[in-house]
Amino acid sequence: MNSSNKLLSIFRKIAFAEGVSYLLLGVTMYLKYEMDMPKPNYIVGSVHGGLFIAYCILLAILFFRDKWKFSEGFFGFAASLIPLGTFVADKYIFRKK
Repeated sequence: MNSSNKLLSIFRKIAFAEGVSYLLLGVTMYLKYEMDMPKPNYIVGSVHGGLFIAYCILLAILFFRDKWKFSEGFFGFAASLIPLGTFVADKYIFRKK
């Protein structure tokens, strides 16, 4: 596996983890506001924030290094802002790289 494919593989794993953490954040928001349990939200929120930053940095590196189309970079970033977005982006953009 060359370095480009290896970085893309790492990015796809980060994208998956970021998507899962986004969904878990919805669960922990319920725990925080309905069950008065803020700690899970703090933990998942911190992990999600780190994964989001890693996702954005890796996306930028891949976009510039591998000369992705503007639309791929744009939709790749937009996908990180909506629930389930990274899963859709993986299917239609990242898996085809």
